[in-house]
Amino acid sequence: MSARGGQSVSGEQARSDEQALRDQCTVFLVGHGPVRAADLLAGIPADTVPDRYGDGGVVAELEAEIAALLGKPAAVYLPSGTMAQQSVLRVHADRRQRRTVVFHPMCHLDRHEDRAFERLHGLTGRPAGDPARLMTIDDLATLAEPPAALLIELPQRDLGGQQPDWDDLRAQTGWARDRGAAAHLDGARLWESAAGYGRAPAEIAALFDTAYVSFYKGLGALPGCCLAGPADILAEVREWRRRMGGTLHGLWPGAASALSCLRRRLPLMPEYLGHAREIAAALRGVPGVRVVPDPPQVPMMHLLLRTTPDGFAAAARRLAAEQQVWTWPDAMATADPDVQRVELSVGDATRALRPAQVRDLVTALVASAPRGSLPLTDETVGSRPWPLG
Repeated sequence: MSARGGQSVSGEQARSDEQALRDQCTVFLVGHGPVRAADLLAGIPADTVPDRYGDGGVVAELEAEIAALLGKPAAVYLPSGTMAQQSVLRVHADRRQRRTVVFHPMCHLDRHEDRAFERLHGLTGRPAGDPARLMTIDDLATLAEPPAALLIELPQRDLGGQQPDWDDLRAQTGWARDRGAAAHLDGARLWESAAGYGRAPAEIAALFDTAYVSFYKGLGALPGCCLAGPADILAEVREWRRRMGGTLHGLWPGAASALSCLRRRLPLMPEYLGHAREIAAALRGVPGVRVVPDPPQVPMMHLLLRTTPDGFAAAARRLAAEQQVWTWPDAMATADPDVQRVELSVGDATRALRPAQVRDLVTALVASAPRGSLPLTDETVGSRPWPLG
């Protein structure tokens, strides 16, 4: 088999065929729909004022708006969440002369960043709790080692968007402060989390010393993020941004896109949540389908589908070719080879579909399910989550 640049020609052809199939679709199930350059660029106002190396212009405007929205003294814009969270955890650790960061076993830093927090910053990760459920105050109470920081992700993406009840969340952040540790919020989806709690983002962020928020996920903007917290901590983060190559000559495109999408879509989060719950209700009782969690706690959910990988792929491509509906390119495996997982984030594209339409599309994906299959339970699919990027 010939290859170019380490990639097989057949693999390139498969990706090209998939893109062509997706391009001819007119209906999209997940999130805000297809990511098109023209749409993203259209969200940047023509009168946007550029920054210079992160200072001034629309970057300063976005930072001020995020600081106010999260009720923090200051905010700083960074090009990636990986850089943002590693930087702020490094600052928290250096100030306390401790190296241990406590987090859930499915923490993004631990699973998807090649352990950069350890190799670049000399931090030590300490998972707490079980990968298949939320971390609780009881899990933290078993730890004797003094941590530098406690990181909590809201909501927990790998668990279908679950989040702890409010009292337990307060107890967890209180546990950190009682031990002289920082409480840091991985709020990549804080906008969705706030809708789920029925509380303002600032009320949630008030439980934490520092908070990270993303703009490209639930809001659908260009890549980029902000950290919010005390001005002196963020001054150190700015220095780490420069050391790690994140202080680009101009950060304004991502910042302008973020500001535009934030103002347009943050007010819609309660509607996305309501639609997610209506979809879950419509799927309840459909053979071969299970919603996790049910009902959804935020505007996202995971679906367990009784089908095989090949059966899922064939059904998804059939919907695309025959009905011009794009669902998912593929699914994630579970412990049961006859059960697949997919993630349904509810956004503008999803909201354009009635719950009954979503039900019919999902039903089509499991239409070729093996006969005589067992019901979908924790025992039949296994209790372990699967890796997500």
